[in-house]
Amino acid sequence: MPLVECELARVVMSESHDHQVVVLKEKAGERIVPIAIGLFEVFAIHRFVNNEPPPRPMTHELLGNVLDALGAKIERIVVTELREVVYIGLLVLRMNGKLYEIDSRPSDAIALAVSKGAPIFVEDEVLNEATQDL
Repeated sequence: MPLVECELARVVMSESHDHQVVVLKEKAGERIVPIAIGLFEVFAIHRFVNNEPPPRPMTHELLGNVLDALGAKIERIVVTELREVVYIGLLVLRMNGKLYEIDSRPSDAIALAVSKGAPIFVEDEVLNEATQDL
């Protein structure tokens, strides 16, 4: 399936709702993918976007630090599928010249991508499905 490069367009934080939202937008178009995420993930993404590091490493910082220590690089993250209302993602790492595709919640992968400046991709079919649901 063709991959479409996207960017983090918005982070919607709400104290009155259980679900927070990140919105991915294709770089060369207008389609968007709103993804409901948890409170911890939205705070992590918000901190990375605003360059506000926590006083001590949280889970996403910890994983990023571990990847750095091992010499692994985040090549990209990919939102690969929409199953009913759940998005499925991959974290694609390169280490010692080998690529590793690791199953990931998109929210965790987005937090890591934003923290490390890695590109974000969405399967074309997922972009089409997400846009139809709006």
